[in-house]
Formats: sequence, structure tokens, C-alpha cells
Amino acid sequence: MPHEYPPSPVAPPSGSRLWTAGATAGVAVAVLVGLAALHREIAGPLLAGAALVALTAWAANRRPGRTPAPGAVETARAADPDQPAADRVLLDGLFEALADPVLVVSGGEADDIAGRRVVLANAAARDLLRISREGALLVSALRDPAVLEAVDEALFGGVARTTDYAGVGAQTRHWRAQTRPLPSTDGRALALVVLRDETDVRRMELMRVDFLANASHELRTPLASLSGFIETLKGHARDDPKARDKFLDIMAAQADRMSRLVADLLSLSRIELNEHVPPAGRVDLARTASDVVDAVSVLSAERNVRVVLQDRTISAPVHGDRDEIVQVVQNLVDNAIKYSAAGDAVEIVIQPEVTLEQASAPWSGGNRGEGATRLPLVTPDREPGLRYAAVVVRDHGPGMAREHLPRLTERFYRVEGQKSGERSGTGLGLAIVKHIVNRHRGGLTVESAPGQGAVFTAYFPVAAPKGSPDGL
Repeated sequence: MPHEYPPSPVAPPSGSRLWTAGATAGVAVAVLVGLAALHREIAGPLLAGAALVALTAWAANRRPGRTPAPGAVETARAADPDQPAADRVLLDGLFEALADPVLVVSGGEADDIAGRRVVLANAAARDLLRISREGALLVSALRDPAVLEAVDEALFGGVARTTDYAGVGAQTRHWRAQTRPLPSTDGRALALVVLRDETDVRRMELMRVDFLANASHELRTPLASLSGFIETLKGHARDDPKARDKFLDIMAAQADRMSRLVADLLSLSRIELNEHVPPAGRVDLARTASDVVDAVSVLSAERNVRVVLQDRTISAPVHGDRDEIVQVVQNLVDNAIKYSAAGDAVEIVIQPEVTLEQASAPWSGGNRGEGATRLPLVTPDREPGLRYAAVVVRDHGPGMAREHLPRLTERFYRVEGQKSGERSGTGLGLAIVKHIVNRHRGGLTVESAPGQGAVFTAYFPVAAPKGSPDGL
């Protein structure tokens, strides 16, 4: 026999039936969360709609400042047996468990910006924006003008919008803000704000575009050279052994350059893809520098350049990926060797524990000229009490003028008038260094002046001692 539902009253006698609607929407949200795991594109719009209904019911009848606590279900049922308190607690738990940051915003007066307040913020929103569960000033949490304008349109114009914006910080993140109007309660205009992290999508798209542009530009020259020599060898140089051997040597060098260029482009793409994910390993920066000195011994001997590591006995453990930190030190040392004259020395100094201010200060190892300029190329976010280990690489080459320093980490940027020997680089070394250092939440500085060589300093957060709660 089918169940007969009683007729709905014209006006609900209490907020309990409003919460019944919220509980029903909460159950719908729970079902749709499961659907989203199977097919996100289909369930996404339905989930947004159900969440809007659920949060509307919640905002309309929620008592400010109250969060369900252990035993809340039994207490609520004892006070009002008709109120579905269990479903209310379920809805609260569901709201907190949403992976995307979600805000319910109240409008106040249309011309009062300070009246935009956060009525509710789930756990993801609180962690991201560093605000309390309720009562925070919206303009202090979300500062992007386009997002604030979209919220106003939802509050006072009933307009739903999707807005893209970039978050601030050393690691730029891209967000998509979905703003939707909610039915007003107690004369207050309400809006729903859902934030979605689009960093990976944007990063992959930019990587694809940059890779194609850079690869096509940089590969054009060696390819043209190879094509020209092939045509020459097929023509009048076919029967000239001396010319043939010379052209084949040039072609081999161009092919080697193309191979290194493709390898560096792929390496840079991989690093950029994971740049927002901090590494979890542990590396001894001093031992890494010692290994690099041994690895470049053949190149330094060919150039007649001495590579001197000041102290091989110290230890400087840092948080990081060993292969990537090796790549940082290797690229800095390779550059120093390339721009050093025969008989010069490249000096490497390890500073096992320094503050951010000390790591950013002018280098004190040796006499620097009055005209030397020091510039930060990567600066980490400030964290009180955090200390760093630094590797300093100094050469005595031609140095660089001040105007070149800000562009050193750009892809394929080269300082005009400087030669790096027969085996020229790909122009990606310092770009790779920049992105690795950024991923490790570290910093990179350069200090140089014409005729005074260059000093590069890369520094990384010090790892906790082994055996400590944060150590490995």
C-alpha cells in the first residue's frame, strides 16, 4: 500500500520543515558526489544545483555561531522530535567535506562594500583564504576586483557568472570563481561562491603553447644548417673528402645541439607541470655540490678552469628532490665554466644555515666592486623562523650589466656580446634553475657587474633533523 503524505501547510509552523528540505537536498548532494566520481562532466551541474538548494535552506534557518557537536543529534531530537537533526548534521558534514572552497556571502547595503560578509565558509575555503567559519569581511578574503564585481552582480542583480583570476604568492595559482544568487532570507541578499583550482589545466595549456613556439623557433636554425650542408654534400662537395669531413663534423655538432635542446625543453616542461607540488625528499646540498664538482671535472679540464669547492666536510640537509637539486648546481657550475677564461677559477661555497635576509644579502665571500648589482630572481614566501641552506657559485668572467639581470631566467635569453665557447648552451639552463628553485620554495639571486664576474646563489629550506617529527 503506497504511503500517503499529509498535505503541506500554507506556512511552515517552524524552521524544522525548512530543514527537512535542506536534508533532502543534502541527500541529493551525497548521491551526486558519488555520480561525480563516475562522470564529473554530467554530475557537475547537478551537484552545483543541489548544493545551492541545500545551502539556501541552511543559511535560511541556521543559528549563527553554532556547529553540531558530539551528541547534537540526540539533543536536537529530545528538544523537537519532529526536527530531522540527523540530516542536519549530515548536511553540515557534507558542506565541510567538499573539496572545493565554498562560501555563502551576505550583501548588506548595495553601496556598502564593507557589508559583504561571509555567512558560511567550509573547511577548504578556510584553509585557502585563512578566514573563520563565518563573519569574515569578503574584501579581505577575496581581493580580485572581477570576483568582487561578480559577487555584487549575484547579490543585487541576480546574475550568475564564472570568473577566472590568478592567486597571489610565489607559486601563482589559477582559480575559477562560480558565483550564483541565492534566495534572500530575513531581507538579506545572499550569494554562493564556489572556487575551483584550474592551475593544472592552465599550466598544461601554456606548456603546450610555449613548447611549440620555443621548439619551432630554436630548432629552425640547426635544421636549416643541416639542410644546407646536406645539399652541399649531395652537390659539388660529394667528391671532396676534406670538405665532406668538415661538413659532417659541423652537422654532428648541430644534431647534438638539437638533441640537447629537445632534452632541456622536455625537462623544463616536466618541472613546470609539477612546480606547484613541493618535494618531500631529503638531500644533502653539500654532498650534491661535491658530486657535481666531480662530474664536471672533464669539462673544466678541457677549458683549463679550476672548480673549487670551499669545504667538502660540512653537511647541509635540505628538503628536495635530489635529481632536481643536482640539476640546479650543475647548470650554475656549467654556466660559470663556460664564461670563465682559461686559468680562471670557479668558486663554490655552501652556507649550511642562513635566514632569508642573510641569503638575500650581498655575497661576502671575496671583494666585490662598487658597481656590482644584486638582484633576486626568485623570492620565496616569508615564513617566520624558516632557515635555508645556500649554494653560492662565483665566476670571474666578463660579468653582466644591470639591465640584463632581470631577464636571465627567461627562456633562450642571452646577453649580447658574450661568448660561451664552442659548445654553446641551449638558453634554458637558468629557466630550469628558476622553476626548480620555485618548486622547492627556495630562492635565487644574482650579483654581477661588467668586468667583475657573476655570483649566483640558490637557497633551499633546511630539512628537520632525522628522528624529529618533521624529519625523514
